[in-house]
Amino acid sequence: MPTFNSGGVTIAYQTAGEGPPILLIHGFASTGRVNWWDTGWVKLLVDSGRMAVTFDHRGHGQSEKLYDSALYPAAEMAEDARRLLDHLGIPAADVMGYSMGARVAAFLAINHPQRVRRAIFAGLAQRMITGVGGAQAIALALEAPSRDGVTDPAARSFRIFAEQTKSDLAALAACIRSSREKITVEELAQIRVPVLVVAGGNDDVAGEVDPLVDAIPGARGITLPGRNHMNAVGDRGYKDAVLAFLA
Repeated sequence: MPTFNSGGVTIAYQTAGEGPPILLIHGFASTGRVNWWDTGWVKLLVDSGRMAVTFDHRGHGQSEKLYDSALYPAAEMAEDARRLLDHLGIPAADVMGYSMGARVAAFLAINHPQRVRRAIFAGLAQRMITGVGGAQAIALALEAPSRDGVTDPAARSFRIFAEQTKSDLAALAACIRSSREKITVEELAQIRVPVLVVAGGNDDVAGEVDPLVDAIPGARGITLPGRNHMNAVGDRGYKDAVLAFLA
């Protein structure tokens, strides 16, 4: 994968296709490939005539691993996304983030509105405002010698997922301790680009769709029946809703 220097941190990225660009921002403990390529998103967007841009967050995938939690605020991770657009010479792009990636996308839209044409916040809704919680439990689960001793169900699921994605567990523990910062209703009200909010109906991590929709002027929302945090990302209804939104 090609890389670039993002304020002193090496970030790995990939591009595919030609046409209007869409920047895809993956979730915690995932990678650009796992979140967007393996779920069929990149092919879908390329086939619809777009250029898809994915990258691995700092501490994730093939990007540089950092072990100081102070280096992982979501707003700083949004600067990695902005610097990637700079590196690729893209003045503005559509942006879609899933879970932690939705929070990063929101900070990008708030702090650099001229760089975002439209935004999709998926896998994180009401809890973008109220907070997700559980960060310390997840960090401890990631730092445990083995998953066998992890009893917290949510933390255990993240440990299993991180192992499946062959992640650096210590880097992820540092990330989760500072990346789940809340975004206020006042900050969200500053967003003036079209926004689509998507979450599974059974997604306790994301929370309800409507409170986030209500906080963003002109936003619209989709709830995916029967989907949870892990299986919503490849949902056909999610994909259809995004294609319609982008069109």
